[in-house]
Formats: sequence, C-alpha cells, structure tokens
Amino acid sequence: MERISMAVGGGGASTQSFISDVIFSGLGGQLLKKAADAAIIETGSLSAFTTDSFVVRPEFFPGGDIGKIAVCGTVNDLLVSGAVPLYLSFGLVIPDGYLMDDLKRVIKSMALTCEKAGVRIVCGDTKVVEHGALDGLIINTSGIGRAEKNYTEYGNIHTGDRVIVTSDTARHGMSVMLARGGLGFEGEIMSDCAPLNDIFDAVRPYDVSFARDATRGGIAAVLNEISAMSGHGFLMDEENIPLEDNVRYMCDMLGFDPLAVANEGLAVIIVREKDAGKALEMIKKTENGKNAQIAGVVTDEKKVLLRTAIGGKRFIEMPQGELLPRIC
Repeated sequence: MERISMAVGGGGASTQSFISDVIFSGLGGQLLKKAADAAIIETGSLSAFTTDSFVVRPEFFPGGDIGKIAVCGTVNDLLVSGAVPLYLSFGLVIPDGYLMDDLKRVIKSMALTCEKAGVRIVCGDTKVVEHGALDGLIINTSGIGRAEKNYTEYGNIHTGDRVIVTSDTARHGMSVMLARGGLGFEGEIMSDCAPLNDIFDAVRPYDVSFARDATRGGIAAVLNEISAMSGHGFLMDEENIPLEDNVRYMCDMLGFDPLAVANEGLAVIIVREKDAGKALEMIKKTENGKNAQIAGVVTDEKKVLLRTAIGGKRFIEMPQGELLPRIC
C-alpha cells in the first residue's frame, strides 16, 4: 500500500492489516499489541487509559452528534475494559469558517453526555486549519479510569462461555446513512449512541471473561478479532441477535450485513456459563440494555459461525474493504 485509503479506517480486514503491519511494527510494545479498547496501566493504583478520534459525517444525526459520540466512544472503551471512567481530555481540529453555533452545540452535547456518564473533562486543545483542509470537525478524546476489573485478557475466555449482545445492532450506522440523505428513504432511525455505565454497573458482580464495544465493523469485526487473538471460535444464533425491523429493511435494501454495521451503544460481553443468565437479567433492567440477549456461545474451533433463522450455518466473515466511511 503506497498511500492510505479509506478502507484503512473502515474497521475491517484493511484496518487490521494496517494496525499489524504499520502501527505494531513501529510502536509495538506488549500493551499496545494486545489491541484492547483501553490499556490497563500501573500508576500507583491500577488504571485504564484510552484514546480515540471522531470524524462522523454528518456531524448531527437522529439520536446524537459528533460531540456525544466523542464522549461515549471513550467512556465505553474504558467500561468494556473493566474500568470506571473518571477523566477525559479533548482535542478539536476545526476548519476555518466553521459555524460558531454548531461548535457551541457540539460542546453542549459533550457536557451533557459527560454529566450522564459521570466523567469530567479536565484538559483540552484546539487547532484551526486553513479553509479547505478539512471537510468538517475532528474531535480526539482520551480517557482515564479506575481499573476495578480486567476484561481485556483473551486468555480468560473459555469454551462454553456465553456471548451477550447488549442491544439491537446496526442502528447507529443506518441512522448516519439515512441522515446523509439522497437514498430515497423517508423517516428516521435513532442512533444507539449512549454511555454504557448502567450496563457495566449491572454486570460487575458477575464472572465476565471479556468485553468489547462493537463500533466500526460491528459485531462481525469484534467476534473475528477476538477469535484471532484467543484461538477460540463462536457459534452465534441469528434469532437471538436483536435487530429492529426498520434497520433490517434498510440493510436489506442497501445490501449491508447488519452484523458488520457500526454501533455506538452496543457491547459484546462474554460471561461464564454459570453467570450468564443472572447477568442478562440484570442488564435487561437497565435503560441501555433492555433489548439484550444471550446470542451465542464460545467454541473450541477457531471459526465464527452463525446459525441462521432457517436452521443452516454460515461464516461470519471479517468485514472487507471500505465499509461505511466517516461513521464514527
């Protein structure tokens, strides 16, 4: 690859190759090579640290905006790593001529989401670049949390563990696609963008083996990443993977596999079999987990399979190429 392509940012196979061949080969310490959503680090007490950048287009869509995503994405990366989120930083890269009212709207959204997630923004930075250098706002957020658990160890995953999908899938990706216009669809789909504190507060007493939020590349990318790193596989049940009818219809019309579409309020939580039922019961009592289901099981084969609604099986492939650009 002589030049960076949009596929590198898609969350699928091209992203994984780029991370392995470019990032890990140049910066590859052991913590980084784990490719966890947050690194568990020693700072006198055990902490988690994470960072992410956000380039969603359009910047405002039903159920959220780029500011809300920037906070939720970093908060959720800490939560799925077993940490309690505490502090965030932010960086804004703003194109010359950007509307001040839009920026104030983004900042207000970030503040409201921080309040809901129980975190504080404690430092930040702003850069303005010349007109035409960017097609919109870019936000970077970093976060630090108190590591009460560790959900990042692939070695903790066992055959027979149950896979909980905490919400209905593909809603964020389809919400953003619909908000872009030009598709001939009427109506709107609400993004699932949300901080998942309530869900991880609910599962903290139970034996969680591993967790990951299913953002770029969706559930398909997450399961394939975990399989590649752990040596285990998955057998998922299509009928137990929540999917709203309007999202299903839009995916069918546009030719998207909903399992490969981005989410911003969905986590994949792997729980020991003995605790799976109790954990699900508690998750379903939360605001963000009411649609959760036990959707699969960990197997001893390094394959990611889906049992279809008609009783057959198919592979859940790692998403390939450019997926949905500028989706988060």
